[in-house]
Amino acid sequence: MELIRDPRVESVFNSYPDTVKKQMRYLRKLVIDTASEIAMLEKMEETLKWGEPSYVTKHGSTLRMDWKEKTPNQYALYFKCTSKLVPSFKKLFKDKFNFEKDRAIVFELNDEVPEAELKQCITMALTYHKVKKLPLLGM
Repeated sequence: MELIRDPRVESVFNSYPDTVKKQMRYLRKLVIDTASEIAMLEKMEETLKWGEPSYVTKHGSTLRMDWKEKTPNQYALYFKCTSKLVPSFKKLFKDKFNFEKDRAIVFELNDEVPEAELKQCITMALTYHKVKKLPLLGM
């Protein structure tokens, strides 16, 4: 898989407070590693949307991540709120994640991240337009 990186993204990761930098870099690595494991994914772009690190694929729905100063003990992965992504995640993983409406999976700074389940969510987002008509997005 080809990864196209916008150099401005690194500046955003460098600007996060030390208290959350490790978690944000972990999410970034998890997204990139997961994308590289998806056979049909030829290319992914790492860019900024609304000033947040974002990941875009040809057949996917944009996946964003960020930490907000107004909720300093949390960080999140954001999904298009009009998609079936978060409603499907809620059905599949209601006991694994905390959700913000139909737009995000939210983590506390000290949370143990359920990596296998999160990788499934990332895969569904990065391949969304191929799986959106399947029940529970094919999971």
